[in-house]
Order: sequence, then structure tokens, then C-alpha cells
Amino acid sequence: MRPANQGVGSLWTGAGKQQQQEKEPGMNSTTTPEDKTGAEDPTTEMTAQENPPERNDEEEDFATLLDQSMEKQKVEVGEVVVGEVIRIGPETVTVDIGYKSEGEVPLAEFRQPDGSHSVKVGDTIKVFLEAVEDEEGIVWLSKEKADQLKIWDDLQEAYNEEKVVEGRIVQRVKGGLSVDIGVPAFLPGSQVDLRPVKNLDDLIGKTFQFKILKFNKKRGNIVLSRRVLLEKERDALRKETLKRMEEGVVLEGIVKNITDYGAFIDLGGVDGLLHITDMSWGRVGHPSELLSIGDEVNVKVLRYDRERERVSLGLKQTMPDPWTSAAEKYPVGTRLEGRVVSLTDYGAFVELEQGIEGLIHISEMSWVKKIRHPSQILSVQDVVEAVVLNLDVENQRISLGLKQTEPNPWSVLKDKYPKGSRIKGTIRNITDFGIFVGIEDGIDGLVHISDLSWTHKVKHPGEIYKKGDEIEAVVLNIDEENNKFSLGIKQLEKDPWDEIPDRYRLGDLVKGKVTNVTDFGVFLEIERGIEGLIHISELSDERVEDIRNFSVVGDELEAKIIHLDPRERKIGLSIKALKKDMEKADMDAFLAQKEEPYRVEEDWKQELRDLSKTLDLPDADREASEPSGAAKGAPSEPTEATTPESAETPTEEETLTADEGEEAGKPEG
Repeated sequence: MRPANQGVGSLWTGAGKQQQQEKEPGMNSTTTPEDKTGAEDPTTEMTAQENPPERNDEEEDFATLLDQSMEKQKVEVGEVVVGEVIRIGPETVTVDIGYKSEGEVPLAEFRQPDGSHSVKVGDTIKVFLEAVEDEEGIVWLSKEKADQLKIWDDLQEAYNEEKVVEGRIVQRVKGGLSVDIGVPAFLPGSQVDLRPVKNLDDLIGKTFQFKILKFNKKRGNIVLSRRVLLEKERDALRKETLKRMEEGVVLEGIVKNITDYGAFIDLGGVDGLLHITDMSWGRVGHPSELLSIGDEVNVKVLRYDRERERVSLGLKQTMPDPWTSAAEKYPVGTRLEGRVVSLTDYGAFVELEQGIEGLIHISEMSWVKKIRHPSQILSVQDVVEAVVLNLDVENQRISLGLKQTEPNPWSVLKDKYPKGSRIKGTIRNITDFGIFVGIEDGIDGLVHISDLSWTHKVKHPGEIYKKGDEIEAVVLNIDEENNKFSLGIKQLEKDPWDEIPDRYRLGDLVKGKVTNVTDFGVFLEIERGIEGLIHISELSDERVEDIRNFSVVGDELEAKIIHLDPRERKIGLSIKALKKDMEKADMDAFLAQKEEPYRVEEDWKQELRDLSKTLDLPDADREASEPSGAAKGAPSEPTEATTPESAETPTEEETLTADEGEEAGKPEG
């Protein structure tokens, strides 16, 4: 085993030599160093005895050898010396360092990564004197420690002269990185780059140049900086870049950092911002889709603020604008293909080429389907075929149509379903305003709530129909432009209001049941589905304070028709007018009773006239036979043709009675 290091110090100098002589056996205080040397070197002692000095040249040679021997003995533990490889053993390499005995270096210190040894006999190498074993006379040497000391000396020189050293980042440590520059050194995180590095692990294994900020050989502490060198390099590049900096010039740069809104480009000591909107003529979701840190790009200077030293860059400006040739490439009516790049609530954006996108509005996606969201038929990255509907180069807009790639089924509906024809279908949906009836695949017809019945007031279509019912309807209208199909159910029957003028006249009395009572009147159903309104002013001669106290739903009332308008489907009724008619009839009846005697006399006179006509009497006799004539003049003589049987003249008493009755029948006054 290698002995422990005995420390650094002098072996044969000063008091150390004296102490060594005292400790060595066989030596006394009178023993001289020369005697000690001779004892240790028998060859020298024998030579001196066999060849005593006879001449001055020999004494000089001896003195020279002695001096050389003393020089060999002046090697100290802990020093780096130069030696020559004289032998290579299985485990050690013997090196002559000019000492009294050769030194041994472990063979493992010469081992290469591939397992071979980089040493041969005759090589001159530097070694570190670790220890001396006096008993065996073995000197232990180390090439590795000699190399380490050489590195420290070089680093000391680099620190003093502010030279650059090269090292490889080996691992991440607390507060920074560990760098191998021949010996371990510390690189603080703040000194890694000009800007903070988010992930230091990405730098492990990379080799950079550094400057030594702090150096302490005793503590083995070395602090490095890469930022100092980058700042110096940036300042030099900055001066050159600013000389060329002006708006419109194209510069080469390196992507330094990427954010959500753009990328920072290092133009050479000057950083410029490349906004996401200036990266491409096309759509860019995130700058990382086009750029990566470290990419070399050519950018154009869009704006340069010398005072604030801010530079705005453009990447797409280095390429031609595709909209300049859009008018020639995409005229209206062109059929083309594109890739869906985005979906919104109102449509889908299709990329026709980089920088040119068209919009397929949701209304232009299908002729017959009701699409609530484009995702029902399209997905991002789908390749679709569309037709150019409109082109606005100035505002950079293209309107596309998807349904226009297929024939319009609405264009043949008018021929297939002419107005007034009857069709059958299934109710697909019921809404507050009507029902939708399926006609064909994707085509529904609407029966509006007003077209359900001529007479019945439908509050909600669900009162009569339910989803899935099969019904029959009449085609009312087909709007090809707006894709609307109008149907009617009530049109299957004749409108009963068309016959109302034939069945009812003004002044007619009608009876019906109260169907509704409102604040302004009462609705009276005079026949099924036909209602008339009795306005509150037509209920009574007296003021009606609360119409609900007058009548309730279900009551049967009789009224007089005072207004009739079949076109407006309105019938005005009046109870007040009916009562007036009834009062007038009662009065007429009462007056008719008082005039009854007069009517009796007149009837008697008429009968008498009829009798005279029957008997064919002459006019004179007919006049004479009339009671009125007899009353007015003197009684005439009876003629031959007059007989008591044929004509009975009233007596004076009867005549008087008749006159009295006439006077009594006259109204007073």
C-alpha cells in the first residue's frame, strides 16, 4: 500500500539534518555530514580509500559529484518535479526524478478511457512527490496531483491576467451550476446568461467559455461568469448593429425568447420584438408554431425608436402579400378546396393558402338542414370544397359557400308542390307559433297557429296536436329565396264566414252561449266557431259598473245584430237594442187594442161593400146602401131593386153607437 503523506518540508537542510543525524544509529555528535554521506554511499567511500586524492583535478571531480548528490537530496515532499520514465511495471511506473532512489507512480493514473495507457519508457513527465519511505527507500509519486497543481497554477495565471477559461457544465447545484474547468468551479444562476434561464438542466453537458470572478486556491473555491463575456460580446456587436439599424432594412437574427404575443430576436447586441401578427400572412395560434429558441431568421425592421432603443420587426414582410393576387386567383363563382382552421358560432374559417382565409357562414352550409353550430358538419383540419360567393380584396375578406356545391332542392319544390295542393306529413316539432310538418328529408313546412282553424281560437298548437301525428295540409306558399314552406290546415275546409252574410242580416235576433267575459264586453257564440261581441255599452240602458255581475261564461243570452262585417270577421250584438224593440212592440200592441172598435167598423163597412159587389148593385144604390152615406144625407126612397133581405140598413141606434165607439177609440188630445 502507498504510505501516508509525510507532509511537506525539507529532508536534509539546516537543523533538520542535525536532528536526523542524532536519530540515526551509529552516529555521534562528532560525525560529519561527509561521514554520513559516505556511510550511505559505500561506493563513494571505497573509491576514496582505493584512490586517495593525489591531484587537484580529482578533488574537483569529487566536489562536483558531492554537489550533484546534494542537489539530488534537495527534493522536498509536496513539490512538483520533472522525471523520466525508466520502467513500466504491471502496477507501477518507475520514474527517475534525480533523487537518491527512483520514484513509483501508479499505472492506473496513466489509464485512458478505452483502457490503454498513455505512457512509454523515455517519456518526460511532471510528478508530485507525495512521500518517502526511508526503510525501503521507496519514493511515492503522483502524476494526477502534478496535473492538478499545474491546472491551479494555470487558473491562477488566468485569474490574474483576466483570461478566458473553457469548461463543461456537469451538474446542477444549489444556486447555479457546477462546471469542470480541470477542477470543479461554481457558476451562479445569475451569471449563466444575459437573461434568466428558466431551465438550467438544459445546459448540462454543454461547453462554454467563462471568466473567473473569484479565485481561492487554499479553499479550492472558484466562481465563474459567462454573462460577463456575453455582455462584452454584445456591446461589441451592438455598435456594429446600430450602424446598420434603420427602418426597412432586413437583418439576420437569432430567436432569443418566445412569449404568447411574439418572439424576441437578437440582432447582434440589440433585441427586437417580432409580434405574432407580423410573423405570417396566415393564421398563427402561438409563436412556437413557427419559431423555436435558437432559430436563425431574416427579419425586416418595421419601426426603430432611437431614444427608447426599441425595435419592431416583421417576418411576413420579407415575403410578398398573397392578397395582391387574390382577385385573379379567386373570382366569384370559383370552386376550390381549403382546410378548416377555425370554428365559431357563426361559421367556419377555411385556409385557401398561407395568408388567405375565407368564411363559410353557418347559413351557407346546407340547403335544408337547420345547423345550430358549424361543428355539426365540420371539424378543424377538415379539407372541404366550397364556392367563392364574394371577394373583398380591400378588406381582405372572402365569403364562401358550402351548400352551393350541391343543387338547391328548394328550386324544384314549386313544381313538385304547387300552391293549393294537398300534402300529408308527420309533425316534427310544435312551437308556440305553429307546427312544423316534415315534407321531405330536411324540408319542413310550417302551419302557423293562425292557419289551424277558421273559427276555433287556438292558444297553443299543443292543445290540438302532438309530435308524431300525421296530418293533411294545403300548400299556401313556397319562398325559395328564404327557404320557407307555408302550409294551412283550416284551408282544407270552406271558410264559414263566407256564408255569414247569407244567414244573418242586420236586425236579426240571435241566441247564444257566453264564451268569454272581458272588461269591454261579452262574447256570445251564436253558432259553432262564430262569435259576436256585446259591447259593454250595448248591455243595458243603465250604466254597468261590473260586467261580471251582468253575465258569466255559460249563460245563454239573446241579442240583436247591430253590426256585421264578414271581411273583418266581426259581428256586433246588442241587448239594449233588443229591449228597445221589445218595448216598442209592447207599445204598438197596446195602441192596437184601443183602435180595435174602429177596426171593427171598418171591417163591417168592407164586408158591406163586398156584399154590394156580389149583388151587382148600381153605384147610386151602392152609395145609398153604405151606412156612411145614410148618415150624411136624408134617407132615400127604396128602389125596386132594394129588398129587406138583400140589404140591411143599420138603425139609428146602431149608427149612434158606432159614432160613440169611434169617439171613444180616438186618443185624448
